[in-house]
Amino acid sequence: MRPELTCHASRRQRLLEKMGEGVLVLAAGAEVARNRDTHYPFRSDSYFHYLTGFPEPDAVLVLVAGSEPRQMLLCRAKDPEREIWDGFRVGPEAARDDYGFDGTHSNTQLDDVLAQTLENQPVLHYILGEDSAWDNRVMGWLNAVRAKARAGVSAPGRLVDARAALDEMRLFKDADELAHMRRAAAISVEAHRRAWRATRPGRHEYEIEAELLHAFRQGGAESPAYPSIVAGGANACILHYVGNDQPLNDGDLVLIDAGAEFAGYAADITRTYPVNGRYSAAQKAVYEIVLAAQAEAMALIVPGRHWNEPHDAAVRVLTRGMVDLGLLQGEVDGLIEQEAYKRFYMHRTGHWLGRDVHDAGEYKLAGAWRALQPGMVLTVEPGMYIRPAPDVPEAYWNIGIRIEDDVHVTASGGEVLTDALPRSVAGIEEAMRHD
Repeated sequence: MRPELTCHASRRQRLLEKMGEGVLVLAAGAEVARNRDTHYPFRSDSYFHYLTGFPEPDAVLVLVAGSEPRQMLLCRAKDPEREIWDGFRVGPEAARDDYGFDGTHSNTQLDDVLAQTLENQPVLHYILGEDSAWDNRVMGWLNAVRAKARAGVSAPGRLVDARAALDEMRLFKDADELAHMRRAAAISVEAHRRAWRATRPGRHEYEIEAELLHAFRQGGAESPAYPSIVAGGANACILHYVGNDQPLNDGDLVLIDAGAEFAGYAADITRTYPVNGRYSAAQKAVYEIVLAAQAEAMALIVPGRHWNEPHDAAVRVLTRGMVDLGLLQGEVDGLIEQEAYKRFYMHRTGHWLGRDVHDAGEYKLAGAWRALQPGMVLTVEPGMYIRPAPDVPEAYWNIGIRIEDDVHVTASGGEVLTDALPRSVAGIEEAMRHD
């Protein structure tokens, strides 16, 4: 087995122990047609790649737990003619040796292999309801086994959603995963710096997006981790703005929410900075409140604190700031209880981060917010979005600000993976002058 894939084999072994009994089936996914005979770039299912590291479409992982555990992979057969057109295929034989499986087969044998493997197994572990075509195929395998009942063959009597065990595993990043996430963060930091250098009045949002994409690929990332947001002026008040087609105006802010995906792992960074390189007084006032909210939240990224504490701390700072700016009137505690702040801050302060930008993992256990523990990675991203309204001071109209960083929970606190990118007013203005 290739040395860099030992972490995947270790994860499979841990999952087999969690399963205890039964069979797990996970598919990599298929290529999806963009139009006619052109396909979207293939990205493997996150669960499948987490357990295998295998990069090709149309592959299936089968794990058999119990007294005689087995690890199997079914993949595309070698095909010299198709490889001329579409590129190299690993093939079953090399997949067994390179990726550390007990057995491998061509995926053309999938129906026969699964129908046989499921015989007399008590449990089928599977991701339910995600793909109706695969659900139907699974039912076909089960029915094929049930058809042998008069011969004394039994089919699995239970279906278990594999996400329960896998999500908990994925929530805690191992050393290999953290190395990939640090690299994704470093590439993303440089991409944001490149975008800052390219920003000036009169350029378009898409020109700045192009700088991000250039830096991602130049740094070795395979793609953006999600569609990049480059939102100038009022567009920054649209949380998931991705039009990226408007000019950048002198005196406006531009909000960039963009991160690279490296080796299947995401970074997620947001910065909001002035198109002309200097914040106005009103922009600075709002920005400093959001920055203070982030600092309060970051201080609570320590083991033992529960998930919602950073959010609660950010909401308190933001609400107090909204009162100071004249956006809200009343006592801070009452405004928080009424959720009045949601007019200007309507999202959460963070989310899990990993193979997916909104990564796997529960936020509550038994109805209570879960405690932060070493190995978790999350974002911290407070914001404030002020749309024009008669009761809103005009100086703050169309100011949308978000500041987002990626934090790894360590035994002693939080490691800010994206800390190399300035976030203070002075730091950003200085970087825009000299980067």
